[in-house]
Amino acid sequence: MKKHMRFWLITCAVLLVTSYNQSALALREKNREYYETRGEIVWEVPTNSKVIALTFDDGPDPRYTPEIAALLKKYEAKSTFFVVGSRVSQYPELVRSLAQDQHEIANHTFNHPDIRKLTPERLRDEVEKTQEAIFSATGVRPPLFRPPGGYYSESVVHTAKQAGFLIVMWSWHQDTRDWTDPGVKKIVDKVLGNARNGDIVLFHDYGGNRKQTVQALEQILPELQKRGYRFVTVSELMKHSGNLKQVDRAD
Repeated sequence: MKKHMRFWLITCAVLLVTSYNQSALALREKNREYYETRGEIVWEVPTNSKVIALTFDDGPDPRYTPEIAALLKKYEAKSTFFVVGSRVSQYPELVRSLAQDQHEIANHTFNHPDIRKLTPERLRDEVEKTQEAIFSATGVRPPLFRPPGGYYSESVVHTAKQAGFLIVMWSWHQDTRDWTDPGVKKIVDKVLGNARNGDIVLFHDYGGNRKQTVQALEQILPELQKRGYRFVTVSELMKHSGNLKQVDRAD
């Protein structure tokens, strides 16, 4: 009887350890490395080239987007704007102007919802409505998608892939958090102090007073240019990785 109980306890322990290890493995598999290795999400692009991608979320905005665009033009910088569809519908001429200046327009949902609360069907509706708004303004349906808040999951990745998108985040060391109004110096120090080849930098051109963002760019752009960096769109940055298979979607 004692031998039977001991055998039973050992068996249960083995099963529990196996189950725990499998669960731990599953959790590890769904982290950044898992999605990055599979080419399903991009945070940055390892490259020896001195290129960097500046990105702007949540716009367009009738005041700050043109100010940012003027600065970018001054330094011959091309950037990627992850736009909100409802704002594209409200200010199509701003998005059209950005596209004409050869900036990249990308999808950031229609209403900027908390996508953790969305069903796959509602998320697909959000991105498809935004695609139509962008297409109406520019004649292009972009292949890049950035989920609001940078939130991702297996469901979000699957829905994005099914809709024909590549998910693009940003370099973890290049989140300026400019939406919190941390001060111009903090934004400048964050970008310049961490600048590396292949970075994707996160800014916002909407969401309150973006004066700090504009003032920070007035310092960031000339200094990075002085260091030899070229400012490119995310899709152009992807070319430096030698793998463009997921962003070659033509319309």
